[in-house]
Formats: sequence, structure tokens, C-alpha cells
Amino acid sequence: MPKIDMPLSKLKTYKSTSPKPTDFDAFWVRALDEVKTTQAAVEIKPAAFKLNGFECSDLYFNGVQNGRVHAKLIRPANQNNLPVALHFHGYTGRSGDWIEYIPFVAAGFCVLAMDCRGQGGASTDSGGTSGNTLRGHIIRGLDEGPEKLLFRHIFLDTVQLASVAMALDFTDETKICAYGASQGGALTLACAALVPQVSLLASVYPFLSDYRRVWDLALPTLAYKELYDYFRMFDPLHKREDEIFNTLGYIDVANLADKIKGETLFAISLNDDVCPPSTCFAAFNNITAKKELFIYPDFSHEALPGFHDTVLQKFQQTLVV
Repeated sequence: MPKIDMPLSKLKTYKSTSPKPTDFDAFWVRALDEVKTTQAAVEIKPAAFKLNGFECSDLYFNGVQNGRVHAKLIRPANQNNLPVALHFHGYTGRSGDWIEYIPFVAAGFCVLAMDCRGQGGASTDSGGTSGNTLRGHIIRGLDEGPEKLLFRHIFLDTVQLASVAMALDFTDETKICAYGASQGGALTLACAALVPQVSLLASVYPFLSDYRRVWDLALPTLAYKELYDYFRMFDPLHKREDEIFNTLGYIDVANLADKIKGETLFAISLNDDVCPPSTCFAAFNNITAKKELFIYPDFSHEALPGFHDTVLQKFQQTLVV
């Protein structure tokens, strides 16, 4: 049973404490329109990494607000009509080593693993800076209005990535899946919510969900420390607390979850003090599509035995002919 959060019986019905802005749907319609008018300017270069039987490339595309985004592209050599697996990494990280994606490629997928702007990979953030601009990505743009939130732009990068993937001449645009853990789990949910063609997804203890609940739990998590820093520096008397949490509601994956159409595999650790269980359940419980939950009672924010094997098998059985 969970030791850091509410009882499991309550978690299974918990929906969220955070607000959902009244113009939430219109906000994301406008945001998607911005993606449509952003020329991707795709560039694909052979990667330095070579492996027999696999084709490895560095892919670059334009995101909204002047972002130049990088993704690793790896696929079986000389094969076409490939299903696509989109991968998203954890907060402060980057796309993994090439060999991390070999199981998916061996199973018959073309993998695109995106580097988030300003984190550990090769993407350029919206401020025009290459490389790491951490921390503070949750609160970046908060005082300028929801259209300036950095995670708005990163969510839209996942949309552009999916669009680029579906347009490649060796992929099958009808077979798109996505997966990731923590921040990657959140971006997986955001991508699936904003791209209806994502028919299958796997999200592990997603970040960026139910911000007010995170605040109320007051856990010593570095992942959300910037929320506490923001109040201490810019609103020490909490006069703007409701306004701030309402603005964060635009980039809350619990609010996006009901837009997901694809079948969802979802894993939650009940002792997770980084992405607390209730915040993850808030997203899962709002998903109305076909879904399956995997609960790990004794685990925290760590590797979950068996889940990745389950994901790969499910993805292959569903999308690879």
C-alpha cells in the first residue's frame, strides 16, 4: 500500500485537484494551428554511430517559437512501411544511447527519440541557446501568459515530431505509437492527446500532472522544486496562487488525458516521491480510451521489472505485421 499518498482505494477514483482553464480546448486548438503554419524544414544526416543491419541518422526539424529540435532516427536498413515508435526522455535528460532503441528496431519499428529543448541533448531552446538551460522549465514563461510557457512549446514539439515521422517515405503513417517515463511519460500523454493518429502508447509515472496536488503534498522532490522557488521569489504572500495554478493548468497532462484516443498502457509506483502516485492517477483516471494499469506497490521512481518487456511485446503484436 502507498506510504506517501492517499490509500489505493481513493487513488483509483481520484481525478485531480488542479484547475482546468475555461478556455483550455480553444487554447490547444490555437496551439495546433501554430504547428501547422511552422515549416518543419526537416534535415536528416547520417549518424556517427554505425551498426550492421540498422540505419542510424540525426534528424532535425523546426518547432514553434524558433526551436530547432533534434531526434535520433534509427530503423532496420532497407525496409519500408515501418510502424513508428516515438520515444521521450526524462526531465533534464536527453535521448538515450543508440543501443537503447535496438530492441524496438529489431521488433520492426522505426524509432524517433526526441531531445527536449534546453535539456541534455542537441535541441535548441526557444531562447536561442543550444544545450542545457535548466532548471525552471515548468515555470519558464509563466509571467508572460500561457502562450509563452516553455512546456507548451515542448508539447507542440511532440506534435511536430509525429507529423515529421508520418511523412517519412519509409514509414506507415497509420501505425504510430509512443512511450516514455517521467517527463517522457508526460510527453507521451501530451503527444497522444494532441495527435489522434497515435494508436498505442505507454506512459510510466508521468511528470507534469496535477500541480496543485504536488504542492499540497509538499514532498522533497527536485523535479518540482522550481514551483517552490517561484513562490518564494515572485509571490511570497501567495496573492497570485490561484492565477498561477490556473496558468499551469494549460500544461497539465491530467487535463489533456481525456483527449487520448489510443490504447494506453500505464505504470504507477506507489512509493514514488518524485511523481507522486495521486498525480499519476489523476492523469490515468481521466483517460477515456481503452487502457490498462500496472501498479507497483513497493517501487519508487525507478526501473519497473517486466513493464518494458510487456510494452515491447504489446507494441509488436499490435503494430508490426
